[in-house]
Amino acid sequence: MTIAEVSKKFDLTADTLRYYERIGLIPNVRRTVGGIRNYTEVDCGWIDFIKCMRNAGVQVGSLVEYVKLIQEGDATEEARKEILVRERNRIAEKIAELQSTLERLNTKIDKHYCVKPKE
Repeated sequence: MTIAEVSKKFDLTADTLRYYERIGLIPNVRRTVGGIRNYTEVDCGWIDFIKCMRNAGVQVGSLVEYVKLIQEGDATEEARKEILVRERNRIAEKIAELQSTLERLNTKIDKHYCVKPKE
């Protein structure tokens, strides 16, 4: 797939895809003889994973470290797991904060905007 096709498929700009490749989030995108990026299904799998993680708020630095460790092989499995656990815990904290905020908003809405029955 070309960068334009991948950009459309994942709703990311071509600049974002180039940036992800440059910093190592998308490992080694192959090029045609003419130098045009030719994304494979594996590349698209990485992009899908990275987009999902970024949408959840996972830090770019953590993702770069994770991808680098994957490329180093099986010996890094424990370090990779630590990154994922750390990010999962951070996301769980954020979800708890958001849930608390949602409950507070619901209380405000119920108290200030509910119609009280007339007696």
